[in-house]
Amino acid sequence: MTVTAPTRVVRHQPFEHITPNWFAAVMGTGIVATAAATLPVQSPALHVFAVAVWVIAATALVVIGAAFAMHWIAHRDHAVAYARHPVMVQFYGAPPMAMLTVGAGAGLLGADLLGSTAATTLFAALWIAGTITGLLTSVVVPYRMITAADHRDVAALPAWLMPVVPPMVSASTGALLLPHVPDGQWRLALLCACYAMFGLSLIVGMITLTLIYGRLLHGGLPPVDAAPTVWITLGLIGQSITAANLLGTDASMVFTGAQSSVAVGLHVFGIGYGLIMGGFGMLLFALATALTVHAARRNLGFSLTWWSFTFPVGTCVTGATALGHALNFGAVQALAVALYVLLLAAWLTVATRTLRGIRHGELLRPGHR
Repeated sequence: MTVTAPTRVVRHQPFEHITPNWFAAVMGTGIVATAAATLPVQSPALHVFAVAVWVIAATALVVIGAAFAMHWIAHRDHAVAYARHPVMVQFYGAPPMAMLTVGAGAGLLGADLLGSTAATTLFAALWIAGTITGLLTSVVVPYRMITAADHRDVAALPAWLMPVVPPMVSASTGALLLPHVPDGQWRLALLCACYAMFGLSLIVGMITLTLIYGRLLHGGLPPVDAAPTVWITLGLIGQSITAANLLGTDASMVFTGAQSSVAVGLHVFGIGYGLIMGGFGMLLFALATALTVHAARRNLGFSLTWWSFTFPVGTCVTGATALGHALNFGAVQALAVALYVLLLAAWLTVATRTLRGIRHGELLRPGHR
């Protein structure tokens, strides 16, 4: 008679593997709301939909934020291990961007539910928190990478842009906050800070993007499950076009009278930058689409990396909207609407798959993030 040893069942606790890339779900949901609020075509139904999606994003921020805090409290060893992981640490750029996106939604849509004063206060609080943590991330993550003991097999990945983009999101959402800041030195200080963060993120981001492009050409695609992250490259492009044009438009509130020519120059800069970077964005969009199709043919499975299909496309929507408004160009505005339809389809698909993965417990286990 053969005695078979009982099979050991490994049970994972719910907060054991709540990694920072979960905040990408907040980013992807929040951008659906904020992009809808700024589209060149508006309707009462679209506004109600945008408010409802913003509520979902705000709720997700609270729930995931609490779960992430529990992860650090109850499973500190796992949390530290993830923070030291060369790829997972990049996603610490997601929490700041989640706060900034929900904050922008509060400024654009929150007045219906909270009142204008409370909505603006929430917007300002989330913008400050997201900006501070985003700036810290943009310094701390590269520092940890530079001072790491082992640099073997380190290759540039699209995820490297995650800690770089938050200051750019602060710049674009800061433009929405500018009208609520007292006129004079405070408003000038905010505008200057936004342009400084625009430069910080753009220069470091383009350097990083060059490394990523070279890595893809010389080293080929990342693993199939990580293939959706190539869309992250579009986040820097779309967000920078958004920031350049929103800041250029708002500059007229700061530079008046004898300095009005400065506002005109910044407005012209935003348009020129948007057109030039938009062409580059089209190339990256086509390349990301082709690489995704290639990965799908190699049995691309669902994971949290699929949220990379949402936020970067959403930034392209807001970028096209801001540029179309600055140019008063119907074709660019129509492009914004078409991109929003694509964003909505991607969000519905990814959100549905995510909820299904949570219900079945698949996304709460390691290896399915």
